[in-house]
Amino acid sequence: MKAVTVDYGLRDHAMTAVKILAVATAYFVAAKLGLQLQLVRGQVTPLWPSTGIALAALLLLGLRTWPGITLGAFLVNVSIGPTMAAVLGISAGNTLAPICAYLLLERVGFRIELDRLRDALALVFLGAFGGMLVSATVGAGSLVLAGALRPGEFWPAWSVWWTGDAMGVLVVTPLLLASRTTRMPWNAHPLRWVEGAALLLGTFLVTLVATAGPINLLFLVFPFLIWSALRFQLLGTAACALIATTVAIVSAVHHSGSFSQHDLFLNMVVLQAFNGSAALTALLLSAIIVERDKAHQNIKDVCVGLNEVANRLARDKKLDLRLPPPRAGERSRDGSQ
Repeated sequence: MKAVTVDYGLRDHAMTAVKILAVATAYFVAAKLGLQLQLVRGQVTPLWPSTGIALAALLLLGLRTWPGITLGAFLVNVSIGPTMAAVLGISAGNTLAPICAYLLLERVGFRIELDRLRDALALVFLGAFGGMLVSATVGAGSLVLAGALRPGEFWPAWSVWWTGDAMGVLVVTPLLLASRTTRMPWNAHPLRWVEGAALLLGTFLVTLVATAGPINLLFLVFPFLIWSALRFQLLGTAACALIATTVAIVSAVHHSGSFSQHDLFLNMVVLQAFNGSAALTALLLSAIIVERDKAHQNIKDVCVGLNEVANRLARDKKLDLRLPPPRAGERSRDGSQ
């Protein structure tokens, strides 16, 4: 019996180690992609997808996978950090931020299905805007203390850092959670797939046009987000939000279109306002529609149950009417004389 217990223990530790390595690998690869959009000192980017992967890993795999976040963050920053102290500080901040977000979400009873309005609000305000304050503050502060940034550059770097981490949570975490909890409709009608492809392509093209000109037309994206929420719920809105925010971020990084007329800090304010509004709209609408569909299904189930009860009572009543009345001295159906 003891050998069996030890074997199960070793297997559990081995699975945890595999999960940690998988999280570290995913974090590292996503970070390398995010660094292609860097704006400050080669390592501060307005979209840091690794944070979204880290929070999704904690929500799906458990808190025991946090060393994978630390390992991935260290491997990414060790080659670009100014000093080892700064690398350790940044890695600690990148680890603490998703852990804090995870604990805040657990505190309010967050559900990974994102099928309630309160879950969408919690992910936006606690997971993204609140939890990522930690990584932005620790990361930008570490660069200032290491001499890589001047004290006056703290707030611009902090704004980009916070924007990138928050956007990683807002656009990557919902997509990963939806991919984990939503079953693909492989047997759906072909027109359904055509509609989905048209939605994704339309979101990309409209966002591209909206960010290409000198006039800010980003509001044109919202009808597509509404369309995705109405027809495809969380999976569709998460995909469309990721496309829209990525195109907007690329435009801001290259200072093209409506982002060419402002400085870095103001561009980050506009970008964060749009990305936050888009993600909030998408998540809230999808959660409301899922809640509505569940309420409709519950009402339908209750009606079916009541109909069955009514039919059963009607059959019993007809049976009672068909039975002859009890004769004198005989017991009736209810046992009375």
